Amino acid sequence: MSLIKPRAWVAKLLFVALVIGFIVLGYFGHLGPLKEFLDSDDFAFHVGDVRFSAYLLVKAIFLIVLIFWFIGLVSDMLETRIKAIRTIRASNKSLIIKAIQIILYFMAFLSILGVLGINLTALTVFSGAVGIGIGFGLQKIASNFISGIILLFEKSVEEDDLIELNDGTTGFVREIGARFTRIETYQGYEVMIPNEDFITNRVTNWTFTNNRSRIDINVGVAYGTDLALAQRLILEAANENPRCLKEPAACCFLIDFADSSINFTLYFWIENVLDGRAEPRSDVLFSIWRKFKEYNIEIPFPQRDITIRNPEALK
Repeated sequence: MSLIKPRAWVAKLLFVALVIGFIVLGYFGHLGPLKEFLDSDDFAFHVGDVRFSAYLLVKAIFLIVLIFWFIGLVSDMLETRIKAIRTIRASNKSLIIKAIQIILYFMAFLSILGVLGINLTALTVFSGAVGIGIGFGLQKIASNFISGIILLFEKSVEEDDLIELNDGTTGFVREIGARFTRIETYQGYEVMIPNEDFITNRVTNWTFTNNRSRIDINVGVAYGTDLALAQRLILEAANENPRCLKEPAACCFLIDFADSSINFTLYFWIENVLDGRAEPRSDVLFSIWRKFKEYNIEIPFPQRDITIRNPEALK
C-alpha cells in the first residue's frame, strides 16, 4: 500500500516524476523498441483467446499503481471533506466514505481492463476459481467486511461509544474499518476487534441510547447494628456525592442475613458514564466508611470458633 498510496511528500514527488518521465519517453517514441521486445512471442502466452505478454504485465502494473494512487488522493480528499460536515453522524460519514471507495475502486478495475483491452467475458474462465477462493481463503475477510457494513447501517455501535466485550475488554470505539473496529481501552492501548465479533457475540454498549449508568455497592454490617441507622447513613453517603442523580433516586435495600454480617445493597445513578464509574464509587465507599466510623458501626469480617475436644493432648 505504501507504493500505491505513498505518504511522504518525497515519495509522492519521485512517483510523479517517474510517471511524467514514462509519458514523455512514450510520447517521443523512445519506448518503442522496449515495447516490441516485451511484446514479442517469446514473452507471451495465451489463456483461451486472450493473449498475455510481459509488456501487458508491465503496462498493467504501471496503470494499477497510477490509477490507485490517483484514487487514493481523491478518496483522502473526499474523506477529509465528508468528516468536516457536522450535520452528518459519524456512522453515516463512515458509510458514505466506504460507499465512495467501493465505487471508485470498482470503476478503476473496469478502467484498467478497458485500457489493457481485456474483454470481461474472458474473465469467466476464472470465475469458478475465484468463487472457491472467496469461499475458503477469503471467508473471514468477506464476513468481516459485510459485518462492518451491517454495523454502519444498524448503528448499534458507533464511533466514541463505550462498549464492553464478552472477554471483559472495555473501551471507546475510535474507528469502524472495513475489516476491524479499533477500540481504545482505559489503559491507553488499542485493540483491533474483527467486525464479525460484534455481530455474532454479545456486546454491551454503555452509551447506546443514553449515557446514564447505575453503580451497585454491597455493604455488610455486624449483627446488633441499628439497621435503620445503617441504611440512612448509606443513602446519605450516596446523595452527598455530586455525581449522584436525584432522579432516579438512590436506593438501599437489605438483601441478606449472612453468616457473619447483615448485607445491604446500594443503587445510585450517575449522569455520564464516559466520565468514569470508579471515582464516584470510590468516593461513596470512603463516605460510608467515615460515617460508620463516626457512629461506631462495625463492618464485620468472617470469623470462626475452634473447639478443641482434647486440650490435655496439647500439654
